[in-house]
Amino acid sequence: MKIALLGYGKEGKAVKKYFKDHFENIKIDIFENFTFEEISKKDYSSYDILFRSPSVPPLHLKNESSVTKYFFDHCPCPIIGVTATKGKGTTCSFIKSLLDAHHEDAYLVGNIGEPAIDILDQLKPNSVVVYEMSSFQLWDLGKSPHIAIIGHLEPDHLNVHKDYRDYLNAKKNICLHQTKEDYCIYYKDNLETLELVRDSKAKKIGYPYHIPDEIRNVILLPGEHNVNNAIAAITAVACLKNISPAEYLRDYKTEIIQGLENFHGLPHRLEFLRELNNVKYYDDNFATNPSSTKVAVDAFPDDNLVLILGGRDKTNYEDLPEIRDILKAPQIKRVILIGESGHELAKKFPDPRYRLANTLSAAVFAARLEAEAITSDTTNKDQNTIIIMSPAAASFDMFENVYDRGAQFKNLISSLN
Repeated sequence: MKIALLGYGKEGKAVKKYFKDHFENIKIDIFENFTFEEISKKDYSSYDILFRSPSVPPLHLKNESSVTKYFFDHCPCPIIGVTATKGKGTTCSFIKSLLDAHHEDAYLVGNIGEPAIDILDQLKPNSVVVYEMSSFQLWDLGKSPHIAIIGHLEPDHLNVHKDYRDYLNAKKNICLHQTKEDYCIYYKDNLETLELVRDSKAKKIGYPYHIPDEIRNVILLPGEHNVNNAIAAITAVACLKNISPAEYLRDYKTEIIQGLENFHGLPHRLEFLRELNNVKYYDDNFATNPSSTKVAVDAFPDDNLVLILGGRDKTNYEDLPEIRDILKAPQIKRVILIGESGHELAKKFPDPRYRLANTLSAAVFAARLEAEAITSDTTNKDQNTIIIMSPAAASFDMFENVYDRGAQFKNLISSLN
């Protein structure tokens, strides 16, 4: 057997290991550091399978595959697939925690977990796979999961997709190939989501909906968006049991409360770090666009916020007016601006609440001074003071990637005394 790997990241390495372990006399050619134009001109007809990495656009060849496509073809058990622009990982983690409370043989794969192909040998017919699915993994998928969740959608990854329509068409594959035996769970307050689910033949359930206060109150993550993520997860587990969400909430209250209580959030997604000198610190470094930062700001409507914002802009600064409008929220008392977009924002839309910092360390120092000054003001004694790093921009101007940016921020906060 002869295989080509287009890209050699986490999934590419997993494919190589899997096929080396399962097949004899296998030849694997690895292609790295290429442009799409270069790779699209090559002849791959001699390969039995051509595996493309998620961020490589489909070539539409007969022998073309991906980890996601291969996994869907060989998975022996139900798959719960989750996609959205933001919140996929949190929703998947809520589902996994609920399934753990039911003692299910559950696995978390995709963007948030390990490459799906790594767990293929462990799966049994009664297992359950929770798959976080980006637009790249859905791009040319010809099958849909038994249970599909489509959350809030908005423009993203337009530096890779041709346009927003191409991005939405990729997302649509999560429900396009479903049957009447499947379930499609959708965020009902988003026009794009409503458009995508229209053609699904599956049983459709919209969310959010009301849940009892005793369930809502055990959700530890801040913000209404995380309540909605939990509701989507509750709905998915109800569908897995082939009962309505109302029945599930009524009959499995103990397991639901245990599952929700056991999930404390994901790194860099409104992650609580610590409290020092009456100031709470949150890491929201996965907020790489304005709408994600708005979600973070809206999660604390009654508190005093000091926001650290800025980085590599993905829109040629066209989103700066949107960011400026978000920063008008009354709970935002100071904004520490870093990176290219932060400095550009200060130049185009000056505001007395803005402070500039040239390094992340300087930004943390400035944010701490501002926050502790707010806390010491007796007029603020009934409100929390919170520092959030929620950049509304990519990380590549100052950091290796978003994980590096988040890790550096967490290290700086943990070193404060």
